[in-house]
Amino acid sequence: MPRNRTLSDEQLLDMVLALVHAEGPDAATFGAVAKASGLSGSTLVQRFGTKAAMLRASLLRAWDRLDAETARLAQSVPRTPAGAIALLAGLSKDYGDDAVSYADGLLLLREDLRDPALRARGSAWGTTLADALDRCLPVEGTAKPLGRLMLSQWQGCLLWWGFQPEGAIEDYVRRELRHFLDIAGRGLTP
Repeated sequence: MPRNRTLSDEQLLDMVLALVHAEGPDAATFGAVAKASGLSGSTLVQRFGTKAAMLRASLLRAWDRLDAETARLAQSVPRTPAGAIALLAGLSKDYGDDAVSYADGLLLLREDLRDPALRARGSAWGTTLADALDRCLPVEGTAKPLGRLMLSQWQGCLLWWGFQPEGAIEDYVRRELRHFLDIAGRGLTP
């Protein structure tokens, strides 16, 4: 394969992410990325320094994408309980369509929890998402908004769907979150 000298950092990080999604974080070696990208291993070392730095850069790019998608969805859904469900169902699309794909994605979570910079991105995203949910779930007479609680419920939905992947993950999330709001929402049923 001829060497590609015009590959942008974004294109390269997308290739690393594709490799990580297909084969897991441990597969993102300089050799594997060199083969996929057509760049030499030494070029990759010059760009990133270490395999860990390359993996971190690719996962930070994934966080950038998730932040952008979260902002897009948060702006597009109505500020209603149904909008909160639509936001979380929309974010669920990227979790895969079977239990194996979902489980493979958990390997990325392991990396996020191990790395302080990635962990900070996850924390910030959680706060942003909870705030967006709070705007959809106004609760009269309480200082405790439901956004963080619904976010936790959503993450649990994803996990339980992984054990029994019956139907599309989005449909499962919608059904479970409607049930959650029926019980916890005090009249917020969409």
